[in-house]
Amino acid sequence: MTVTRQDFEDAIAAYWDAKNAQRELSVIKDAVGAGTAGSVRGGKHFDHIAALLAKFFLDAGYAPEDIRVSKQQGLELPGYYRPQKQWDLVVTRGNTLVAAFELKALGGPSFGNNYNNRVEEALGSAVDLRRAALADAFPGEKPWLGYFFIMEDHPKSRSPVSVRKGPFPVERIWLGKSYQDRFAIFCERLMDEGLYDSVCYISSSKDETKPIELVTSLDWRHFSAAINARIKYLEDLGLPGPDQGTPPL
Repeated sequence: MTVTRQDFEDAIAAYWDAKNAQRELSVIKDAVGAGTAGSVRGGKHFDHIAALLAKFFLDAGYAPEDIRVSKQQGLELPGYYRPQKQWDLVVTRGNTLVAAFELKALGGPSFGNNYNNRVEEALGSAVDLRRAALADAFPGEKPWLGYFFIMEDHPKSRSPVSVRKGPFPVERIWLGKSYQDRFAIFCERLMDEGLYDSVCYISSSKDETKPIELVTSLDWRHFSAAINARIKYLEDLGLPGPDQGTPPL
């Protein structure tokens, strides 16, 4: 069986269902003094999306032990500017990092609070791993990186955002842009610079879960095609094939 468009839309709907359930649990925890940090950091709302992406590799013949999702051990990959960093989905075979995915989101109503954090996280993760690859941290085939991002569709994410006056002017492309627009530019530049091999950027909301694909080159069709292309490329090189052993620590 192949991954379908309906699978993708169902995974986005499940993301919002899980997020709503977490929000309700957080209210209960707060009421009894248990705190909400665990639910905020739990990451469970991305489980269905991680499983959807994992299915590409399972269908291609990768063994379950090649695929690490959610909070499993083995999601930590070496860096160059830090010892290691935990990714959200990691696929390996022998000494090859088949694919590593970052799954992130930005929600309201205060989009500005975490906008820069999301940008810096995505940049830092990719730059660190790409530099580690140059230092031979991944001795097999060149690593492949994917980035999946959900921007909450909300009037505040669709409205133009002002830029503060500084000693130097900002690039004109940013003027009059919303957070949705800004992130589209960011994701396109991630691709242009080769920091990620493919990016899927969508907007969605709990009231209307059907994904809105804001940029054609960043849509699900292109993202899934890029994953399949990676799988086909390695298949032509004999992967998955017999396991060649675990790379040394």
